[in-house]
Amino acid sequence: MEKIKGLTEEQVLELEEKGLVNYRSDVKTKSIGQIIAGNFFTLFNFLNFGLALAVFFAGSYKNLLFLGVVICNTLISTFQEIRSKLTVDKLSLLNESKARVIRGGIEKEVSIYEIVLGDILKLRSGNQIPTDSRVLSGEMLVNESLITGEEESVSKKVGSQLYSGSFVVSGSCLAEAIHVGKDNYASQISLEAKYIKKVNSEIMNFINRIIKYISIAIVPIGILLFLNQSKEAALSDAIISTVAALIGMIPEGLVLLTSTVLAISVIRLADYKVLVQELYCIETLARVDTICLDKTGTITEGKMEVSKLVPLNGTPMSDITDALGLIGYHMENDNQTMEAISKKYGRSNDYKVLETVPFSSKNKWSGISFEKVSYVVGAPDIIVKDSNKIKELEAYIDSRVVLLARSNKRLNKELPNNLIPMALVIISDKVRRDARATLEYFKEEGVDIKLVSGDNPKTVASVAMKVGLNDIKYVDMSRTKSAISDLVDEYNIFGRVKPNQKKDIILALKAKGHTVAMTGDGVNDVLALKEADCSVAMNSGSDAARNVSQLVLLDSNFSSMPKVVSEGRRSINNIQRSSTLFLCKTTYATILAIIFMFLGETYPFVPIQLTLTSTVTIGIPSFVLALEANNERINGKIIINVLKKSIPTAITIVANILIIMILPSFIRLSQGEVSTLCVIMTALTGFMLLYRISVPFNRLRRVLFGSLFLLFIFEILFMRRFFSLVILTPKLIFIISGLFLVAVMVFNFFTGLFYRIAKRIRW
Repeated sequence: MEKIKGLTEEQVLELEEKGLVNYRSDVKTKSIGQIIAGNFFTLFNFLNFGLALAVFFAGSYKNLLFLGVVICNTLISTFQEIRSKLTVDKLSLLNESKARVIRGGIEKEVSIYEIVLGDILKLRSGNQIPTDSRVLSGEMLVNESLITGEEESVSKKVGSQLYSGSFVVSGSCLAEAIHVGKDNYASQISLEAKYIKKVNSEIMNFINRIIKYISIAIVPIGILLFLNQSKEAALSDAIISTVAALIGMIPEGLVLLTSTVLAISVIRLADYKVLVQELYCIETLARVDTICLDKTGTITEGKMEVSKLVPLNGTPMSDITDALGLIGYHMENDNQTMEAISKKYGRSNDYKVLETVPFSSKNKWSGISFEKVSYVVGAPDIIVKDSNKIKELEAYIDSRVVLLARSNKRLNKELPNNLIPMALVIISDKVRRDARATLEYFKEEGVDIKLVSGDNPKTVASVAMKVGLNDIKYVDMSRTKSAISDLVDEYNIFGRVKPNQKKDIILALKAKGHTVAMTGDGVNDVLALKEADCSVAMNSGSDAARNVSQLVLLDSNFSSMPKVVSEGRRSINNIQRSSTLFLCKTTYATILAIIFMFLGETYPFVPIQLTLTSTVTIGIPSFVLALEANNERINGKIIINVLKKSIPTAITIVANILIIMILPSFIRLSQGEVSTLCVIMTALTGFMLLYRISVPFNRLRRVLFGSLFLLFIFEILFMRRFFSLVILTPKLIFIISGLFLVAVMVFNFFTGLFYRIAKRIRW
């Protein structure tokens, strides 16, 4: 066959000018313009600016200060998201998949987005097919599950079409690109919708639920409240009161704070050489209680080498090395075992090859036929059905052992019946230096560890012992007839696992209520990675594994995992804590707005006063606390953890306001004094909540709490006119003292009540 030369550079340039290049049809990150638009043009921002416009026309300009907080939050979030985008784009560029093409007779490596129509692609095991192609030479097994959902590998021969998004299981070929960009089959059927699973994030779902409910309620509440307030006050005062009520209901800082914290997490993880491909997977990994690890490339380095040959049946060593030399030279290095053999024994010769059978993870053997002899290399228990006959196997349970056998018959797709074992080929894979410490971390954190591998279960168990796993129980998945759902709790070592079984193990664990992480690097891990709650790929692994995973360890260093978990816990715990402050304000503001819709009284706050209380008890502390170190385990559901702290505080604030509104019936108080009492008691109750979520105090929290309290005292004493407060007289101080004691009792009662309710309810 004439050597394929491929396109010339001139042809490539001409095709690029015509736009016939495999440009990216999906967008990994938002553009800077989209980020700015997404942060500025939000429903809550429109509401805030609409309310600000109403205040402006009412002529109360100082009450526009709340808008400054909104703008600052928006700018901070936008800056952090842009910074995160630039970080992710940079890492993605470094991690961008490459393709081997033949141009002008020379093989070269290019980005998959530089492939042009008609390019000659060189594909091999582990590659994800970058663009629709047609096989010109060679033969492969291809998994098209990402396209069709079918798990069984499909044989591709000369003339067969290859679909972008599928991946090569075994074999190799030369193929011609027949579609590029949006013309690819994958693009036409919206590949993303077919295989990218829906993000399941408690935080995202929780925040979206709050936004939905507030968005529905805020307009009718605002209209009814304004109509009620306009009966008791002048038009301008009614506007100011209504705006004060509505801005309290809007948790605008919560959305921005969440995106900011997660964006910062992306940047921090980038320092650990971790590429975050799905933002909310940081949360999921922090909640993981079971982690499934592929042995090769994760626990071990994944660099295989032939460490020993064990002759069988009196076979001379020269015959063994000659056979391995032929295999190593003529067969494609489409798996690590073959690479190790080729590296050590492969040498040039002129033998005529009649037939080759590429390795597949399903069959677990490969072979080659010459004119007088055929050789087979594969799992001993597959080639020799009763592997107990080979006593030497027991001595090498900590290594990968393959059997070299020969036959006088020409190979086809089935193993010959008359195979004669020649030797055991012992292939070793070095255990990662940091694997033991990493697994110790997960054990200490209560994470159940399971090793899932295609290797012999005894081999996997031996490696598990080396890295310190205890209570090892292994099962051979090729021999057991038990249902996988019955095995996942009993065993922690799964050997001889096929790709679809890896996926079934993940699904079984999830069905039992576990949050499952999966790490892998090979094409045989892809199905399981897709189904895991959090998927982690090694950068040194296959394109397919990287492309379907949410996290990619760019330096393929498994020891980064504890840092990722720690970063996830920091983010989620701190967002949860800050959410408590924001939701407290939203809850009490909504309840008060509803009450004052029917109560014939003037709403006790103006916007500038809520800016004061929100800044010292919510805005500043939430931002500072959201960025501090926090490695506590995440327990329970976010919504329950937040509600059991925020609702008691909100109820206490509402009780404070109602008591204060009743006081003028017994004590002579002006409207200014009533408003001042409401502001002070709302802030003091907010400090109670801040105290509760800050315990135990460390240096940062102690300084933060003390500084904010002193700032509040300074503002009510020396900036009272700016915040529309009256001077604190002995009478007001006495009333505040009594109200504070009542507030403490109400706060403690409802806090205890909600904690007891939360314990009794199963979530």
